[in-house]
Amino acid sequence: MRSIFKSLCLATTALCAVPALAGSTTTPIQHVIIVLGENHTFDNVYGTYKPKAGQKIDNLLSKGIVNEDGTPGPHFDLAKQRIGSDGPFAENYKVETPSIGAYSTLPQPYTTYALQQPQGVPDARFPADLPNGPFQITKYVPYLSFTGDPVHRFFQMWQDIDGGKHDKFVWVEATIGTGSNGKPYPAGGFNPKEGAISMGFYNMNPYKDAQGAQHAGDGLVFKDLADNYAISDNYHQAIMGGTGANFQAVVTGHAAFFTDPNKLDGSQATPWSNQIENPNPAPGSNNYYVQDGYGGGSYVNCADKKQPGVSAVNEQLHENGVAKNACAGGHYYLVNNYSMYWDQTSAKTRALGANSFVLPPQTAPTIADVMTKAGVSWKYYSADRGDDAANFPNDVDGVPLAYHSYCGICDPLTAYAQIMKNPSEEAKLQNYGAFLKDLAAGTLPAVSFVRPFEFLAGHPANSNNGLYEMFLKALIARVQNSSAWSSTAIFITYDEGGGYYDSGYVQPVDFFGDGTRIPFVIVSPHAKKGYVDHTYYDHVSMLKFIERNWKLPTISNLSRDNLPNPIASEDNPYRPKNRPAIGDLTNLFAFAHDEDGDQHGQGGDR
Repeated sequence: MRSIFKSLCLATTALCAVPALAGSTTTPIQHVIIVLGENHTFDNVYGTYKPKAGQKIDNLLSKGIVNEDGTPGPHFDLAKQRIGSDGPFAENYKVETPSIGAYSTLPQPYTTYALQQPQGVPDARFPADLPNGPFQITKYVPYLSFTGDPVHRFFQMWQDIDGGKHDKFVWVEATIGTGSNGKPYPAGGFNPKEGAISMGFYNMNPYKDAQGAQHAGDGLVFKDLADNYAISDNYHQAIMGGTGANFQAVVTGHAAFFTDPNKLDGSQATPWSNQIENPNPAPGSNNYYVQDGYGGGSYVNCADKKQPGVSAVNEQLHENGVAKNACAGGHYYLVNNYSMYWDQTSAKTRALGANSFVLPPQTAPTIADVMTKAGVSWKYYSADRGDDAANFPNDVDGVPLAYHSYCGICDPLTAYAQIMKNPSEEAKLQNYGAFLKDLAAGTLPAVSFVRPFEFLAGHPANSNNGLYEMFLKALIARVQNSSAWSSTAIFITYDEGGGYYDSGYVQPVDFFGDGTRIPFVIVSPHAKKGYVDHTYYDHVSMLKFIERNWKLPTISNLSRDNLPNPIASEDNPYRPKNRPAIGDLTNLFAFAHDEDGDQHGQGGDR
């Protein structure tokens, strides 16, 4: 009977909407905890990691781009950054830009808005003549220091990758940075004041800093997790660009779009003109976007190839055999950061208007809706929400908290009417204090989303990777000492790469991405110990695992969870030969057989 049900399920997702036993699973995993930090690429964190015997990894060290001590390696030029040009008479945005030369040395990194540093000036802690390639941050500043914040917006990231050459990270920082904010190109040019922050990385191996002091290595919490659990070296941010769009992908498998601000019913509409993205270069500039930035455009009608920037991205998809760009006609999708319409609770809303950069109410389906319909419990715990400041005035589990700052774009379900207008659903949006209480009481839901405190989330400039590690170490210890541990998988990752350089393959999946690789770790008694998985994944892979584990349907016709699991190329395990394709994470686990006799942990097609 179970096998007949499964066969019917493959034919139509409607029959899968309610599993045979609500909440039953196909694996020993009864609890998934998804923890999302911010803004570091795989090479930025794991660029020098050496896996256990028998495992291979794709990183800066294995490619010879850097040596174990963080110095330039024999193949350092593989990461050489080149100077691009839109061309003397360019009118249209380019994803792949012609190179007119290479940097002799990197532009000195800037401080941007780093805590404990002067703001927006060259960072004197770093040399002004760094070699052209990745540099070790901690040669010059301690691991827990605050450093500048690279650009990490949508059209900029497409240019960073430069069609797979990964050689325009610095040029994009130097020409457009975080955006033109709708202003005309200034006389005398434009300086984004970022330098080459993007080329920095941390070193997990012992090293000496520039003063000759010996260090045991950076990121040792992440190193320990990789040694003892399972990591992916082929996991990607789902959307090119920043935090907001990627958190939307985590709950929808797709992207949010502009809705009618007068009706507030989730129906599609055309945004105010100043909020429509235009990445075409301004006359007389070299890559200064006509309209972009936090006071400019962020919506794109990507179904219309005549819209600025769209045809260039579509060309990338076409070159990689992707026939559809996943954009619905007439929809203006949000590709950067906007605040949500509801501000933490349904009792408080944000104003809408041409000069209010706020996403109007959404009604598109989410993974939360799918789980609720199937009777699978879930909660979204966003630290710094509500009374978290009172619960944790100075620290959490001994980890210091210098400040509290609620991150609205990191709390994506507050955008959705079906959540915020339904008291029983809104009640599932809680804070970190509630997560700890549920964990201690044995009332943790099947799926938990955990957004760390802003100060501990790892975001460059106002946090750092070491603070995120402290938060993770405390959370993991709590889970391991709970009754839930034996049936739990903690998925640890970042929302996106933050604009840092990464050398790994990026698969064009649809108009929105994928973006650069980011770290992904599964901490679970069921994880393969010391395993490095090369299967191609992105954020939506977490949704695919949830759907497979609890026998759920996909979210929508456009959501990326409809893609097949990858079939690895014989000559390259990182590049799916059936692309576009993303895995469902089962290959990171040591499951033998589920109750239906299916083999898990082999990355099989779905």
